[in-house]
Amino acid sequence: MRDQCNNMKKKINLYLMLLSSLAVVITLFLMAAVFYHIFQKQVMDDLRLYAYAMAQSIGEEGAAGSYDYRGHDVGIDGKVRSTVIGPAGEVLYDSNADVVSMDNHAGRPEVQEAFTNGEGQSVRQSDTMKMNTYYFTLLLKDGNVLRVSKDSHNIWSILYSSVPAIFTAVCALLGLCLIVSRYLTKSLLAPIEQMVADMDCIEEKNIYEELQPFARTISRQHEAILDNANMRQEFSANVSHELKTPLTAISGYSELIENGMASGQDVVRFAGEIHKSARRLLTLINDTLRLSELDVMDKEIPFGEVNLYAVARDSVEMLQLRAQERKVELTIEGEVCSVWGDRQMIEELVYNLCDNAVSYNNAGGKVWVRAGVAGESPFLCVEDNGIGIPKECQDRIFERFYRVDKSRSKSTGGTGLGLAIVKHIVAIHRAQLHLESEPGKGTRITVLFGR
Repeated sequence: MRDQCNNMKKKINLYLMLLSSLAVVITLFLMAAVFYHIFQKQVMDDLRLYAYAMAQSIGEEGAAGSYDYRGHDVGIDGKVRSTVIGPAGEVLYDSNADVVSMDNHAGRPEVQEAFTNGEGQSVRQSDTMKMNTYYFTLLLKDGNVLRVSKDSHNIWSILYSSVPAIFTAVCALLGLCLIVSRYLTKSLLAPIEQMVADMDCIEEKNIYEELQPFARTISRQHEAILDNANMRQEFSANVSHELKTPLTAISGYSELIENGMASGQDVVRFAGEIHKSARRLLTLINDTLRLSELDVMDKEIPFGEVNLYAVARDSVEMLQLRAQERKVELTIEGEVCSVWGDRQMIEELVYNLCDNAVSYNNAGGKVWVRAGVAGESPFLCVEDNGIGIPKECQDRIFERFYRVDKSRSKSTGGTGLGLAIVKHIVAIHRAQLHLESEPGKGTRITVLFGR
């Protein structure tokens, strides 16, 4: 479990780092795009101001159609180029080139936009992909167009020149993200690690509220696993103890016969004891195997309609001879009723309850078996006027190998597993089991089946 927590910690740490790295890269490009947009706007605003300042200077000093445009670049940055284009697209003036060698500008988008709207602007990229040329055009009063332009680095050249600073900043941010991610991972998993470290007090740990149902489920499962392990350990010890008793008797009696220490009637008596112990051993093995089978039953059980009254009647008939031997009166009453279940299991349930009532009874006692319908639910009731069960023992009689009267159980050949088998069968059929008993007055066990 601790290794799993460590693996989870590594995965969360890795995911946080990847997320942080992605966030840093995306933020970097978004910020570069935003700042570059601001930079472009600033360049264009500067060109606009320059164009209007130059246009004002031209307007104050000359007459439309006869003006010499040279010398009116108003002293702004020498990197700004000014050009005057006539209505037909011919270049009338250029601050950086000979107008004779220049081609017609009528097709330039910024010039067309100026003739149409009074102002125009465009950005063109150079062939080297490192510079952009920004153009702003303004329609003058004399009908010509004034164009001012400036070369500036594009976003890629700006980023390229900033690589050392960007790399340093990214490394610093990733280092910070690594520290923060480790801290966050440790903080996030700390309650879970505490929960894993002490499963016995899992619900007392300071864990996340969202994990409380999960923790309670784990706690119950943990307790169930421990209880099951303890029960199996106790069951194994009890089985060993129960098997040891008849095997010891068989071994002892057979050794006496083998060594010639028994003769005549003793041999007959010893053989009877060996037979009795072997029969008890066989019964114990069969009950143990059956209980183990019920414990691990994971296949779908073929349920069907079972006549509960007929099963009870057959069980009573099979136990009549045993009841007579113990001088117990065994009777059945009720009506025909059906339950939805497995016939073999229902037969086991009825037989074990009836056999238990006969075994733990007194000479001259009675056992009443009733099967019928109460309301809309079929029921089976087995009642006796035998020794009864003390109040403090009633919660435990369905445990494996638990006996209220151990001496009586051994004398009757009981294994202590009959009622445990009954409990399993009741659970499989989703029925309800009710026990009423009083020492010296008897016991009533009722099984209420669903429809």
